[in-house]
Amino acid sequence: MLRRKARRVRGADAATGDDPLDAAQERRVRAVLALGGVPQADLPDGVQQVRLRLLERAASGREAPRDVSAWAAVVASNLAMDWHRAKRRQERIGERLASLRQPEPHSGEDTSLLSLAVARGLDELPDAQRQVLVLRFYADLPVRSIADELGIPEGTVKSRLHTAVRALRARLHEDEVV
Repeated sequence: MLRRKARRVRGADAATGDDPLDAAQERRVRAVLALGGVPQADLPDGVQQVRLRLLERAASGREAPRDVSAWAAVVASNLAMDWHRAKRRQERIGERLASLRQPEPHSGEDTSLLSLAVARGLDELPDAQRQVLVLRFYADLPVRSIADELGIPEGTVKSRLHTAVRALRARLHEDEVV
């Protein structure tokens, strides 16, 4: 009877590609992850992580845990804690990024006025200054790329940018937009 059971287990392992977790152990891992607060959508990834750690343990030459089911449950519990830590870390990063954002204008009218003033200011700039300003701030090209594309020295690009920004800023202050 034990031999038949051993053959069935070996046969199941061969069919599943030597899966280190049986169905009952997988259910237990899923339950531990779910009770640990891991969302339903992330449960398959958590089970795969437990499998991976068990396989890594075997590949490194360490002996298999005495009770694979208990070991897998502990690993699943640790994964659930890691998931919560990562979630909290992401929330803190999001809060820090939100605090760094520039406040947006309060109304669409303010945005429209600013856009019109910038467009008028750009129209008044000499072509060479407008070109480098648009390439730098609208196309988001670095100074070196602008210089290469236009075939002029980087210093010339920087000088034109400085002059254009100063003129545009003066125009916006003159129009009392900024």
